[in-house]
Amino acid sequence: MTPASAVLWGGFAVGILFGVAGRWSELCLLRGLRGLWHAGDDRPIRTFVLALAVALLGSQALQSLGLLDLSQSLYVRASFSPLLVFFGGILFGIGMVMANGCGARALVLLGGGNLRSLIVLISIAVGGYLTLTGLLAPLRVLAGRALVLETDTTTLPALLERAGVGLAVATWLVVGIVLAVTSWFSFSHAPFRNNLRLVIGGAAAGCAIVAGWYVTGTLGADEFDPASKVTSASFIAPVGDSLLYLMLSTGKPINFGVSLVAGVILGSFLLAVAQGALKLQGFATPQAMVRAMAGGLLMGIGGALAAGCSIGHGLSGLSTLAFMSILASGGILSGAALALRRWSPSQSTVHITTSIP
Repeated sequence: MTPASAVLWGGFAVGILFGVAGRWSELCLLRGLRGLWHAGDDRPIRTFVLALAVALLGSQALQSLGLLDLSQSLYVRASFSPLLVFFGGILFGIGMVMANGCGARALVLLGGGNLRSLIVLISIAVGGYLTLTGLLAPLRVLAGRALVLETDTTTLPALLERAGVGLAVATWLVVGIVLAVTSWFSFSHAPFRNNLRLVIGGAAAGCAIVAGWYVTGTLGADEFDPASKVTSASFIAPVGDSLLYLMLSTGKPINFGVSLVAGVILGSFLLAVAQGALKLQGFATPQAMVRAMAGGLLMGIGGALAAGCSIGHGLSGLSTLAFMSILASGGILSGAALALRRWSPSQSTVHITTSIP
């Protein structure tokens, strides 16, 4: 099997794993934030944090074993605009609240028959490509030149290395501290650690992130293209690429992101069938549809500006310990916090989440 074929089939398998894990654990950053800040149920955020801990440990282990070079990832950048990345994160966070879920969650729910999520995904694709290559692209490029940060300190371990600590020691020192904090946060809560569905589902989602890095960074390594970027699960450009591929398959090659998206939908669909949960769902009112579309557009635009989403930066990016992902994730959390103050859970009309027993 060629590296290119390995990436496509590997991406499909990673997507299936993420789709099953996402539906099984109802993984969703927005759900976690709402539960933590409003609903009084912090199990969903502990699920997300567990996924991050597993993703971090696995990704850094692959790099330490020489199987992966995370410095070639999309998130470890020596040059980027902090202002644009943070602002993009804010837009994404606001859109996530308006649409009542991120792109990854929308894909998982689409696999179960939620047609509201299809509208959100189409809007994300339009907003993403509008900003990446469409009418807003010149503004994005212009804004990206403002206050550009040029640095060789791209990750937290690199910062400690500048202070005289060896890179390997610095890496595992940071990883150890983060794992200690995240593990304590997740497992110190009895209602969470006693719910095997959440624990297994969150850990499986983290494993999907690790598998994504392995597929693109190891199986997909091509000696004829040594500068190719490695990546893992992210759902802004891949959703747009998938929509374009459906329309232009003869003129647009399939890539890891398209395979990933297809796998997520299929994995969620298979589990929904097994659970007897497959059910078509639509919008209750036209106003709910407009809000979902607006939220999707904001997520697409914000995700393109920030170069990632709540999964792309919040799990994949943070597993690299990159400063860019830390900043983008801060923007996403800030945008979500602002929007949740404006739209409380009781005002939400686009219900694309369910409760955890």
